[in-house]
Amino acid sequence: MPLDRPPAVPAQVQPIRVDLQVIADMIQPRSRVLDIGCGDGALLDYLGHFKQVDGRGIELSQAGVNACVSHGLSVIQGDADTDLKDYPSDAFDYAVLSQTLQATRDPRRVLQELVRIGRRAIVSFPNFGHWRVRLALAGRGRMPKTRTLPHRWHDTPNIHLCTMADFEELAAETGWHIERRWALASGMVLGGPGLNWRAETGVYLLARAPARILA
Repeated sequence: MPLDRPPAVPAQVQPIRVDLQVIADMIQPRSRVLDIGCGDGALLDYLGHFKQVDGRGIELSQAGVNACVSHGLSVIQGDADTDLKDYPSDAFDYAVLSQTLQATRDPRRVLQELVRIGRRAIVSFPNFGHWRVRLALAGRGRMPKTRTLPHRWHDTPNIHLCTMADFEELAAETGWHIERRWALASGMVLGGPGLNWRAETGVYLLARAPARILA
């Protein structure tokens, strides 16, 4: 699992969120992309302008859909937990799930749909193993609030939080191949040891494991 640093954003390009920039740098020009939980469409808009992708989106909130449509993006209202089954296998080159996995009811099934729909799946999520989270739990005995987890326990949309180590364990159990991994904190891509406690956000590029050929 190589740890890569994304190239610098050209000065003329309007910057997007750091994890979205990492994701955008992974996607090849003129690819077919499905962005699940696309929010206001920032990633799709960037990819359309600078990589000429054929981009589609699914967003749960009506406000997000309205924002996307107002920018000319092809986005429909839908739920990652229930609506991905309607997409055919290998319909897209990339299926993207950014900062949404932890808000799904059945993360494992959603991830299975991602790697079925896309030839590659790209997933980012807040890392619950970050040292600030650990400190809040160990020192104060309370659910943490951080830059990537800003909600209080009773009003958070996040119902399935995980660490980078948890995610990698699930990938190993299900046979998904992690092609690349990035660990982000304070707007920077991290390297070196101890990423599970140093990273605020994990970003992964997944592919299905090659099918076995039986003799």
